[in-house]
Amino acid sequence: MNKDTEYQSNFSKNFNYVYDTEKRLKKAVTILKVLQDYCGPDLSNAEILSIGASTGVIEDFLADNCKSIAGIDVDNNAIFFARQNFTKQNLTFQVEDGLNTNYPKDKFDIILCNHIYEHVPDAQRLMSEIHRLLKPNGACYFTAENRIILREPHHNLLFLSVMPKFLAHYYMRLTKKGEYYHETHFTYWGLKKLVQAFTVVDYTKKIVESPGDFAVDYMLKPNSRKYVVANFITKHIYWLCPTYIWILEKNNQEEEPKKTVIF
Repeated sequence: MNKDTEYQSNFSKNFNYVYDTEKRLKKAVTILKVLQDYCGPDLSNAEILSIGASTGVIEDFLADNCKSIAGIDVDNNAIFFARQNFTKQNLTFQVEDGLNTNYPKDKFDIILCNHIYEHVPDAQRLMSEIHRLLKPNGACYFTAENRIILREPHHNLLFLSVMPKFLAHYYMRLTKKGEYYHETHFTYWGLKKLVQAFTVVDYTKKIVESPGDFAVDYMLKPNSRKYVVANFITKHIYWLCPTYIWILEKNNQEEEPKKTVIF
């Protein structure tokens, strides 16, 4: 097991926030609202795969709104926790690598890829697997952090994500945050290239404009200074958004895209 694989397999030991049920449930509500806005309010026939399910809090919440949901992760401890705490007939958890799953092609209506791409050793392979697993005209809920960000969120260090890896490793050791910087973030342009096999429907702007509609007003209060700044960034310097929330459509090549691409 190499250092990157070992790090991801023990992610829940290093980052206790994955056990924070309250925060995870807030994310789950936002995911549900985005999916309902995109797909329609009734998701009862949807078969969902969640890549990087971790402790299963989000998946347990969504299970009440869909036909089935499968959560996978390489983190044994997190999946063990999920299995012990969340037992619904339409909900399963499996220790499995999202880059190379055992599921057949065209299996899922919806795939969740929620802040996962930066953690895997090959983000392009991840997206290829998502594309393979989605049914024609299926959709991936994709959230991605920008490389160009002032403070790297996992280790709370200024400018960490924009540094070359060899400097980032040294910075981690100097600040006693760890031996290596394992995450690999992309810029906005890098993310566009990463998802080029899909049609992108941008929810970032919609959520920032109407945070109450997507249950994020607890952190982005309308008419606050943060709200004004966030709207300015999404409208005028979109490439500096700290986080992007996109729906990635796998289109049936014989049909027109269902929605307009927004960038």
